[in-house]
This record gives sequence, C-alpha cells and structure tokens, in this order.
Amino acid sequence: MNSRDKAELGLRLLRHMHRVRAVEEEIAERYPEGKMRCPTHLSTGQEAVPAALAECLLSSDFAVSTHRGHAHYLAKGGNLNAMIAEIYGKASGCSRGKGGSMHLVDLQVGFMGTSAIVGNSIPIGVGLALSAQYKRTDQVSCVFFGDGATEEGVYYESLNFAAVRRLPVLFVCENNLYSVYSPIRARQPADRSIAGVAKSMGLKTVQGDGNDALAVYGGCAHALADIRAGGGPWLVEYSVYRWREHCGPNYDDDLAYRPAKEVEHAKQRDPISLLRRQLATVVPDLEELESAMLREIRDEVDAAFHFAEISSFPSADEAFLGEYA
Repeated sequence: MNSRDKAELGLRLLRHMHRVRAVEEEIAERYPEGKMRCPTHLSTGQEAVPAALAECLLSSDFAVSTHRGHAHYLAKGGNLNAMIAEIYGKASGCSRGKGGSMHLVDLQVGFMGTSAIVGNSIPIGVGLALSAQYKRTDQVSCVFFGDGATEEGVYYESLNFAAVRRLPVLFVCENNLYSVYSPIRARQPADRSIAGVAKSMGLKTVQGDGNDALAVYGGCAHALADIRAGGGPWLVEYSVYRWREHCGPNYDDDLAYRPAKEVEHAKQRDPISLLRRQLATVVPDLEELESAMLREIRDEVDAAFHFAEISSFPSADEAFLGEYA
C-alpha cells in the first residue's frame, strides 16, 4: 500500500473510530438522566475492529452481532438516529422502541440483528451464509462475537457446519479477555488458542492486535477476498480491551477484577491514538483534518440524540401487541 492509499484509508478508519467513540461516550454521559430505557454494553476502546470491517464489507453483505453491538451496527451503516431512538424506547427506533440496545437491526444495510443471549447470533449468521450459497450470490455473512461465546456449544456446531459446507462466512472474535468479570485464564486452558481450535476444525484463521486498525483491515480484507473466491469460512481473532464496565456507562476498576496495570496498559494502546501516530508521517495536515472530522461527528451525534428526545413512545397497544395491534 503506497503512502497516498494508506493516508486515505487511515483517515476513513479514523473517522469510523471517532464516530463510534463519540456516540458511546455521549450515551455514557447522558445515561444517568434516566431517559434511556434499557441496559447498554459499551465498546469504548474496541473501535478498531468494527472500523476495519466497515471498510471491508459490502452493503449487500450480512452481519450479526452481540449484546455489545453498537459499533458493529454503525460500522455496517446502521441508521444512527434509529439506534439512539431505540435506546430511548421510542417508536422511531430500529426495533420500534421494543428491543433496546441489545436488539439492533437495519435490514436496509444487511445488519440482521443483535442478541442478548451469548452465542445466539452465531448460528443465525451461518444460516445467512447458507442462504447466500444457495442463491449463488457473492454475499458474505460476518458474525461478530466475543471470547465468552466460544464456550457455547452452538459455536462449535456452527464452525463445524460452516467448514463442512464451505460457507461464505467470516467469524470475527473480539477477544477482550473477560466474560463479564471472569478472565479467560479462569475459563479456558492457558495453552489453547481460539484461532487454533478453529483452524483444527477446518477454518482458515488470522490472529492479531485488535488495536491496530490498519493491520486488522489487512487481515480481514485478505480473508474476505478468499471467502468471495470460494475459499470457505475464515475466523479472525483480534485482541481488544473494553475500558468501561461490562454493562453500563461507568468504569468499574474499583471492583479490582482486572489488574490496574493491565487496564492502564490497555489504555496506552488506545486504537485511535495508535492510528493517529501511524498517520502522522503520511498526512501532513492531520490535525486540521481531524478537527473538521470531529466537528462533523459532533453535529451528527447531537442531532441523533435530539431526534430521540423529540420522538414519541410506542402506543400502549403497539408496545404489547406489535404488528398484531
């Protein structure tokens, strides 16, 4: 990749990451107001992987995600106004105000949904890949999940089926080392690799640093090109780290389930700061461009929250009966 291409790609990745962080930090800031009608799982610090996939996936591709799905929804092109309205429980939300933060969907851009049940969306993503294979389209199904989901039986069934049928599916594991408060070392053998197990089951794999957006883009772009060429399923595993609590807008370092040095090291590996350093040598006017970018994002975020505030709640009948009202 030449310097010009790196600069252009890097600026797009930087915008994706800034946008996700601005949205989630605004959610955290406003959450204590009591107007959001659901729990939220934020991914502050984990922005690089969804940003890279935003640049790799086609609008026609499918994607499914987890309870921590805001970044994935936005990366796939999900409507921001509809997402914030959904969190506020408004009828203009993407699930008509009845699903909340953990049930995001935007069929117009191929974002087929998120789920509050750990591992639940994985077989759905595999089914979407099977539909693409049957229809002989060039669509790929992108399945986002965390390390905790790899401990569910349906995960192994899904990988096995995808490998046997050589399905066009990209499994994306964001390994943030914790399932709620339990570290991965307490849940899985120290010498076992998530990507290694997938490889033994017949998938092609990539492992890497999930804070390095450019590297993640390279790995995912390579995997997707092979999938589209008929190469079968891939699993990419990227190490990431969430800064905030498992569920909610706050920091939970006072609980001491994560070593202070570990948290501090993760924040020093901030994916936005890392990309900014990488771009400094190829984008001379980076500071000016980034400032303009942040102003545009700020306006967009403010408009989305205003939209949610002025939108109406579902009627009583609709809230209980939905489409049958």
